Amino acid sequence: MLVIVGSAIVVTGLLLWSDLVRNWLGRLPGDIYFKRDNFTFYFPIITCLLLSLLITILLRVFKK
Repeated sequence: MLVIVGSAIVVTGLLLWSDLVRNWLGRLPGDIYFKRDNFTFYFPIITCLLLSLLITILLRVFKK
């Protein structure tokens, strides 16, 4: 189980490091982004919800 979890972490890290995921993760429709003169506000709410859903599904699959 430790090897599987470690491998999943490595694969996730490689995907996040590559340009494959970097171009769309955090820039989904529904993410809040405001940019003014000296102020930038960014809240990736949809990205957070999708990641939470994915982690919940993975934990439920590995729990059984």
